[in-house]
Amino acid sequence: MKKVAITQSNYIPWKGYFETIYRMDEFILYDDVQYTRRDWRNRNLIKTPNGLLWLTIPVEVKGKYHQLINETVISDPTWKIHHWKTLQTFYARAPYFKEVSSFFEELYLNCNEKYLSAINYRFLTAICSLLGITTPITRSSDYQLIGDKSERLLNICLQCSATDYYSGPSAQSYLNVSIFEQKNVRIHWLDYNGYPEYPQLYPPFEHAVSILDLIFNVGPANAKNYFIRNTCND
Repeated sequence: MKKVAITQSNYIPWKGYFETIYRMDEFILYDDVQYTRRDWRNRNLIKTPNGLLWLTIPVEVKGKYHQLINETVISDPTWKIHHWKTLQTFYARAPYFKEVSSFFEELYLNCNEKYLSAINYRFLTAICSLLGITTPITRSSDYQLIGDKSERLLNICLQCSATDYYSGPSAQSYLNVSIFEQKNVRIHWLDYNGYPEYPQLYPPFEHAVSILDLIFNVGPANAKNYFIRNTCND
């Protein structure tokens, strides 16, 4: 049995993304597909006294309507300084900020990657390491991509010997489940309901924010208690 998820890379994603990584035997970044604007690829939300705030990595998009995620280039290298200063401003009073500040300062200020996909990979693998998540994270470009949307996903599963494919609930509208069943790959729909609340700065409570909010507020040692549930909807 081998559990696999194939998901586009996100910038400092929310806790549900990391639960998915934790539960898999291999987590594959689906980065050689079209980059989508105003999406989670290059931005995420944090909390402030004035409400939710987007942290956005600026990327080159003018005239690049069909570029892939792994082809998307950063347009302003000073983004990392701005993001780190913003996090310092709004999370300095969080209980565990000082404990992890040197880790994240290095992660941000020494980030010299040119491509968005490389930045996301850097942050995902570093945060997983901090949280004690050991799932291998690979890229779809490591595999041969054959066929249309559903066929491509199935072929990746077959190439990595997956027996169980986990997908977000929104994919139910387009995924061709029958071709997976024909190849004896079981489909599972992820369920992100039922997460407990945690002590969070700036009420009211909001689940859909970056994992950094959870880490700063409860610490890396306790973070998994708030996104690793005893059961997973299969």
